[in-house]
Amino acid sequence: MHAYRSHSCADLNKSNVGETVRLSGWVHRVRDHGGLLFIDLRDHYGVTQVMADPDSPVFAEIEKVRSEWCIRIDGEVKARDESLINPKISTGEIEVFIRDIEVLGAADELPLMVFGDQEYPEETRLRYRYLDLRREKMQASMTLRSDVVASMRRRMWDQNFREFQTPIITASSPEGARDFLVPSRLHPGKFYALPQAPQQFKQLIMVSGFDKYFQIAPCFRDEDPRADRSPTDFYQLDMEMSFVTQQDVFDTISPVLAGVFEEFGGGKKVDAPQDWPQIPYAEAAMKYGSDKPDLRNPIEMQDCSEHFRGSGFAIFAKLLEQEGTQIRAIPAPTGGSRKFCDRMNKFAQGEGLPGMGYIFWRDQGEGMEAAGPLAKNIGPERTEAIRQQLSLGVGDAAFFLGGKPKAFEKVAGKARDVIGEELGLTDKDRFAFAWIVDFPIYEQDEESGAIDFEHNPFSMPQGGMDALNGDPLAVKGYQYDLACNGYELVSGAIRNHKPEIMLKAFELAGYGADEVKSRFGALFNAFHYGAPPHGGCAAGIDRIVMLLADEANIREVMMFPMNQRAEDLMMDAPSNPSSDQLMELGLRVIPQDQ
Repeated sequence: MHAYRSHSCADLNKSNVGETVRLSGWVHRVRDHGGLLFIDLRDHYGVTQVMADPDSPVFAEIEKVRSEWCIRIDGEVKARDESLINPKISTGEIEVFIRDIEVLGAADELPLMVFGDQEYPEETRLRYRYLDLRREKMQASMTLRSDVVASMRRRMWDQNFREFQTPIITASSPEGARDFLVPSRLHPGKFYALPQAPQQFKQLIMVSGFDKYFQIAPCFRDEDPRADRSPTDFYQLDMEMSFVTQQDVFDTISPVLAGVFEEFGGGKKVDAPQDWPQIPYAEAAMKYGSDKPDLRNPIEMQDCSEHFRGSGFAIFAKLLEQEGTQIRAIPAPTGGSRKFCDRMNKFAQGEGLPGMGYIFWRDQGEGMEAAGPLAKNIGPERTEAIRQQLSLGVGDAAFFLGGKPKAFEKVAGKARDVIGEELGLTDKDRFAFAWIVDFPIYEQDEESGAIDFEHNPFSMPQGGMDALNGDPLAVKGYQYDLACNGYELVSGAIRNHKPEIMLKAFELAGYGADEVKSRFGALFNAFHYGAPPHGGCAAGIDRIVMLLADEANIREVMMFPMNQRAEDLMMDAPSNPSSDQLMELGLRVIPQDQ
């Protein structure tokens, strides 16, 4: 017999009754039933009930075991009485009578229990992550993650992609976030960087003549943490293709992701990729207040400025006298009660606004009436025009925000999400995808008037060089994101592969030719040697698994995540380097004021 096990803790059933077996695993829980000891023995695959009575030759040793001890047992498989069968586990028809036991690893008093669904502080869970990961939910989440990655790989290979690995130690390159720098011992005073993404390398792979590339790529960014973003590292399904248009990229990655969500989405509806809308960036900002809209929520915001221009509501009327301002309405079907309107007003105050204007419509017996402070100020004619524009009726409401759109869009988008959630309008049994397209390449600083990149500087501008010779703020890129349920899952672009367009694009943002050649020398030089048109994208694996696992925090689907302060409590990182290490690298740490 094998030294540790003849079967896993999920294998045994009635067909094994009478056999002598060997199992190894962890003591999930111990139950003492008046001289009968029952142990739920757990391994990665499942649970088997093992038991002993005073007739067992090792009964005294079994009495000593406690939760999370790692043990090996030998015993005889017995059938459970019909009334004691547990249909919730695969081994529920049998139990194993223990004849021998070996303690493989005893456990001290536990800082957190593996059995049960107790809640523990995140700091405790991360410090003792190896215990936290033993819990059934975490085992399922990590297994899901592994299966999702395997499925992605198979689906990419099925589309004739090849997987290539790009360097982890490379040169620093501005990608929109801070680099993690790595000091060089052999070149004192110089630094490598961990890659924020394989962006330049995958483009160089295309210039090298490889037609289709993908990689499950680790990426490193020194960022502030959020619930849906790791502060240090993450993984993405990275891909690039030559001789493709934007639509070719969509047609390639969409069935991969749709297949993964159908396979692991627990039966939730996934629209066919050909039905995923392509929404221009400006339209997404207008209708949803976000470039990653949650389309499970049917609410679409509308511009209602004309109804308030010159109206009796002085705040909005005066606001609209300023250039570039707008009043936007958020329809709230079924939200027509003062109680709900007050709740949303409180939400707006929590977001740092003085409040949100609102109108709600109610039945007064002799007809419909518009109520609320705004309705009184602008009069029945204007409120009726607003109601008709928004297609609202009795029992409905609308909320209003005003100013320069960039200043209030984010709050408006949040309000839309909250309204959809609270009124039960958001379809929770669905994954709703949308491509966001036509991103502006440039933005203008309001104070200085300077032009800078708003989005990916490596994107091919729509219209090429001709577009760059016009108004920079009108230039859109062949850049796109894929949104799902309010999260950005994919980001990508058709790349700028012409050196003259690259120089002009950066010149408009204030970067001289020498700086471009210095920062992006390899890419710039490569584009002089027959670069093909190419494009691709990257899909965030951690975020995809988070959605599939129905989790709100990305740390729930990462094996060993950092905490909110970018600390690894388990490994005690970041840590202080030794003086020998610093000397070898030619570095000195300057003490920071506390």
